[in-house]
Amino acid sequence: MKKILGLFWLLSSCLFMEAFYFNPPCKAAQSGGVLRFGVQVSAMGNLDPHFAAASQDRALADMVFNGLLRYVPGNAPQIEPDLAVDMPDFRMEKGKQVWTINLRKGVYFHPGPATPAHEMTADDVIFSIKKSADKKFCAYAGEYAGMAVKKRGDYGLEITLEKPISSILFFPKLTNYGGGFIVSKQAVETMGYERFKSHPIGTGPFAFQKLLPGRKLSLRANSQYFRGIPKLTGVEILFIPGLKDREDGLRQGRLDVITGSAEKGWIDAMEKENSIIVDTHGVGEVGTLHLNTQMKPTDDIRVRRAIAYALNRNGFLSTTSPLLSGPVFSPVPAQFLPGGLSKKDARILKLDYPQDLGKAKKLLIEAGYPHGFSLDLITSEKRVYKNYYFVMKNQLAKIGITCNITIDTHANMHKKIRNHPQPLVIYPAWRPNADAYLTRFFHSDAIIVKGSSPDTNFSHYDKIDKLIEAARLTIDPVTQVNLWIQTQIRILDEVAAFPIMFTRQCYARKIDVDYGHRLVSTMALYPQFTENTCIKHE
Repeated sequence: MKKILGLFWLLSSCLFMEAFYFNPPCKAAQSGGVLRFGVQVSAMGNLDPHFAAASQDRALADMVFNGLLRYVPGNAPQIEPDLAVDMPDFRMEKGKQVWTINLRKGVYFHPGPATPAHEMTADDVIFSIKKSADKKFCAYAGEYAGMAVKKRGDYGLEITLEKPISSILFFPKLTNYGGGFIVSKQAVETMGYERFKSHPIGTGPFAFQKLLPGRKLSLRANSQYFRGIPKLTGVEILFIPGLKDREDGLRQGRLDVITGSAEKGWIDAMEKENSIIVDTHGVGEVGTLHLNTQMKPTDDIRVRRAIAYALNRNGFLSTTSPLLSGPVFSPVPAQFLPGGLSKKDARILKLDYPQDLGKAKKLLIEAGYPHGFSLDLITSEKRVYKNYYFVMKNQLAKIGITCNITIDTHANMHKKIRNHPQPLVIYPAWRPNADAYLTRFFHSDAIIVKGSSPDTNFSHYDKIDKLIEAARLTIDPVTQVNLWIQTQIRILDEVAAFPIMFTRQCYARKIDVDYGHRLVSTMALYPQFTENTCIKHE
């Protein structure tokens, strides 16, 4: 196992070594202050970390909660122990894989409206894992199905898997991402789940204070944080959808960090300001078009292929700074993760779908749509989402497909596309490995609404379950990668998805803000504010 882990960490490091900016740590006398973070949305989505999908929700979860393991701040996908004392190890018993987890002692949950500060124990971890395995209480339930959890004293537990998997796939399930966050059993049961959703309680460096809908969310420093008292006294997440409003707030000193823009020229313009630093990190997200294989008219493969041949990746890339984007040719981005197809691979297999409007129109005629058709679609208020959808709208109009696009709040968009099947969904996302991409977007269990563990299978695709499962259960890395590639060849051949492009994250900060860590890549989709983050006071 150690050999495999070494290979994984080496590969991860090679894939993600990018330029970063790193200030010396703040001195104790320099620390303090509330960091004001301007984000590009008008509201929070879901305060339960097990439902965190939107970037603002993930930022909240990252600051308020911990996992048993964590992605190293600013340097994902490298993983290290967090609430666990060390990296878990496993043994085999009667064909089953048993992982042993040893917990830190002296880790305390924040005090809440119904509970005082109290120590985290194995009971909380078991409660959290069971919550994460229940699709009613976790958007990532499919990742935790089939886990049997057993307590070993107050600070130990065992997780038994009927079907062994590689550590490469097991460790991400325990990290500070998705369903891996640990919540307080006592707080949830005392407050009730509905109240917990409006007042989350975790063990992280910052504790929830209050939410003013449409205005801001306030966090205060956790003075009992097990890694040390945070250097900031708090963090405010301010909802500011307008880019100019965020820029003005940063320039005028009302904001300390803002969500930036991928618009061409924006980075250059902001970097001319002596008091502002622009950071890019990532990969941030991969934008993929998911085509519904079981809903008219996209249930016809000729229609799906026509849509693919009507699209031009360069049109999407033209909306974004070349410093922050690039094309992708498979759902798993080959540039950043093992198991994807490169541009050359896709071209050789004739799965790159270069724009060919003549071929697209011919396919529509063959499918019985000589005059095209109309589609009703929904997108987010976020600029990147709107760009995706309106570029697609303009490109599909050339073959007679009319896209009627409704713009909603980011949170509402997430709810609607998960509860109401759409013919087309463009979804920018990042996942830690190929299995997470394939399981959550293309396994039949993850089909929205009707799947046994509904997640983000917007294409309603159900033809590769065995390949996904075979890859997951293969411990040999080479065989695993080959199976992932085979799976994506099927996806691309049947046009269940059309991979578009990757984007890096972009944030701007005042020059006196020090994140306290290298900024290479994060799973939380923001620069990460930890106990080491501070505002320097000279």
